[in-house]
Amino acid sequence: QPGMSSYVRPKLSGTSVFCTVCLADRGTDLLTRHVDRLRAAVAAMLLDRPLEVKAWVVLPDHMHFVWTLPEADGGYAVRIGAMKARFTRSMREVGWNPTLRRSPSKVRSGDAGLWQRRFWEHTIRDDADLAAHVRYCWGNPVRHGLATRTIDWPYSSIHRDIREGKVEPEWSGQCPEGVFGE
Repeated sequence: QPGMSSYVRPKLSGTSVFCTVCLADRGTDLLTRHVDRLRAAVAAMLLDRPLEVKAWVVLPDHMHFVWTLPEADGGYAVRIGAMKARFTRSMREVGWNPTLRRSPSKVRSGDAGLWQRRFWEHTIRDDADLAAHVRYCWGNPVRHGLATRTIDWPYSSIHRDIREGKVEPEWSGQCPEGVFGE
């Protein structure tokens, strides 16, 4: 159809990928306000479709993560869809109205309207690229003005990585130029 994107997401088995997933309403705090529901949706997705979480940060209206997929599995888009669907169903349980702010295309497709239909992804190229995107996740709350220090933001995998000795508690938040995703 005219105007339709012909983009096809790569399905690289066993690869690492950095993703940004956003709510349709970029001005809300729904993800952090209902972080327990989001965590439950993620946990259920991980039970069904395991992968390694290298980094994750949840902000009020979007999230970033770095995943490494299992060998012979390139289905990160399926995992994102499952996570989004589970969270959406959970939000309906607390009275979230799925008909608010739906675009005509979302109405036609039956999309609830909670999430942006697409997400941004970047296939990790090497160890340096992986490290840069993990640091990007850790430092994102500071860049958004949500915290003064990375460790002050509660919805970040940096806390797990500090416990595991992978990063110092007073990590500076420095991120190389050219790492983006919003």
